[in-house]
Amino acid sequence: MTQVRTAMIIGSGIAGSVAALALRRAGIEPTVFEAYDRPPDDVGGELMLAPNGIDALGVVGVGDDLHRLGSPIRRTVMTDGRGRQFGEFEHLPDLPPSRAIRRADLQRLLRERAEAAGVRYVYGRRVVAATDTPDGITASFADGSSATADVLIGADGIRSTVRRLIDPSAPKARYTGMLGFGGAVQAPQVSEPGVMHLANGHDGFFGHWIGSDGGVNWFSNITSDKPIAMSEARRVSPDLWLNRLRRVHARDVPAREVLDRAEPQDVFPFGAIEILPPLPMWYRGRMVLVGDAAHAPSPVSGQGASLASESAVQLARCLRDLPGAQAAFAAYERMRRPRVEKIAADAARANQAKAPGPVASTLMRLLAPVARRTVLKPERMFGPVHRHRIDWDLRVTTT
Repeated sequence: MTQVRTAMIIGSGIAGSVAALALRRAGIEPTVFEAYDRPPDDVGGELMLAPNGIDALGVVGVGDDLHRLGSPIRRTVMTDGRGRQFGEFEHLPDLPPSRAIRRADLQRLLRERAEAAGVRYVYGRRVVAATDTPDGITASFADGSSATADVLIGADGIRSTVRRLIDPSAPKARYTGMLGFGGAVQAPQVSEPGVMHLANGHDGFFGHWIGSDGGVNWFSNITSDKPIAMSEARRVSPDLWLNRLRRVHARDVPAREVLDRAEPQDVFPFGAIEILPPLPMWYRGRMVLVGDAAHAPSPVSGQGASLASESAVQLARCLRDLPGAQAAFAAYERMRRPRVEKIAADAARANQAKAPGPVASTLMRLLAPVARRTVLKPERMFGPVHRHRIDWDLRVTTT
């Protein structure tokens, strides 16, 4: 039986709200503290929620609501910059399709469900310090206030403050050398519903699919020597970004056609694409990390939100079943670290091929027939990741 009765969650994003819902189901009272002075529903663009993420959200009671959000993705097509196809695969037919969902929509759904379950959200609280005491842990916030609970969960993203409090020497997020952009336009039919198109262009990587409103959702990754934070990128004139994207994709099909129909207000800059190297420590004392604060794979994995949701649910199971925070945190890390680090390592390798240039693109196209018979088989590509399931009722042990 757990000795943990209350929890502070730092961060109200996907990982924070899923953790709150899971802890509530586990009989632990969570409170979510958010640095922004309001719900951060305007942060981020679209994300991919894979079958394993859909399963994790089903555990906390929101699985049936996901069909109202975003677009199902049942097939992926890979092309070069000229629009020539060199790879195609169906997603696993016995699993629910992945869904392309607006981050803001998913965050709003999770928060509303958590609030309906009695979870309290406190805004304008930026954590700056935390102190273990014999009876719990006290968090100090930038406005001079403080709060105390049995445990503190850092769900505060890739630039986590809680991670630094746990381990001041923890590695920082690493820039991948690419900037990310996204948007949506009304364009001629360049795809069909349910299909994700991924293109290795001449100088950039481009993806597009049909959104739930019938328009074309798109994203672009372009190389840049200088990392630019999203806040800085959003201060740059949208006209300048759109012109740069048009230059980068001037020879790419259908990116050129899609961007020709885009308006400056259609362009959303995400800034530098970053990944998190493996961490030496996931927890210390009564503090523990979850989501991107602990593991942030490259977006090419399509697993960021799904792995965050899995970890949040599994952390709640460990806190529910094991006697005390240390035993629970140790079991949680043993359970999660091998899986998330394997997925992150695979994604990091794939990330290096996003903008290969004409020579490598030709080589990829020539090797594609062999790859389709071997590594590009859907079961081999997706099975070990997408078939992951969480048995909420199974008791967690220390072994």
